[in-house]
Amino acid sequence: MPLDLAALRHDAEVAATAAGAVIVASRPGGVREKAPGDWVSDVDTAAERAARAVLATRHPDLPVWGEEEGGVRGEVGWLVDPLDGTANFLHGFPVVGVSVALVAGAEPLVGVVHAPLLGLTFSAAAGAGTTLGDRAVRVSDRPLAQAICATGFPFRAKAQRSRRYLDAFGRVFGAVEDLRRAGAASLDLAWTAAGTFDGFFELGLGPWDVAAGALLVREAGGVVTDWAGDPEGWLTSGDIVAAPPEIHEALLALCAAKTA
Repeated sequence: MPLDLAALRHDAEVAATAAGAVIVASRPGGVREKAPGDWVSDVDTAAERAARAVLATRHPDLPVWGEEEGGVRGEVGWLVDPLDGTANFLHGFPVVGVSVALVAGAEPLVGVVHAPLLGLTFSAAAGAGTTLGDRAVRVSDRPLAQAICATGFPFRAKAQRSRRYLDAFGRVFGAVEDLRRAGAASLDLAWTAAGTFDGFFELGLGPWDVAAGALLVREAGGVVTDWAGDPEGWLTSGDIVAAPPEIHEALLALCAAKTA
């Protein structure tokens, strides 16, 4: 039976909003470090359970794989990041997102990024465009020299990735107007889809970090690949470049360039 993407998109919005309500109503507690710089709290797990409850009730046939409590990764299934930007949340910085995506193989079909502390909800379904609230959005059309792009500093396997990342950072910084580091990849991608940012690049993200946001960018007219230009590899590697077509071409060349 064909998937009803409009209904699935709506249910992803409900699930993301349920997780967001937990975040809004909570204060940090039960904080622990999964790995250096990678934090989790009781709020993360409670928010994930809230999203899971909605998805399991409405679509018991679709498996859920969440960042905090795992689950099953099906050929078609949900990817959930219940609190993207936990470090921000712990420090009282309101740039945190809930990311809910339905993915078939390497292709996201539905994506929702909800920013509960900012009152923003970005949503997309394959072939149906991207919205912010009830307003359709598109990627920007600014030239590279006037672009403000988002990035994220690699904190997983920092020693292994830092040279590659810093070399790319330097090249991109020299080519664009400015860079931003907000600390929540799902929202960096959502803001790229909405034209607030002109592109986004990062290394080593989890699939739940990027699946929903990547669809937002694509449905808003942008391009998403890994750092080698593979349009599917980003979901597995977490190495992602997302931007309007012309900016993407330039960012990809800058990220993929070999250091002398």
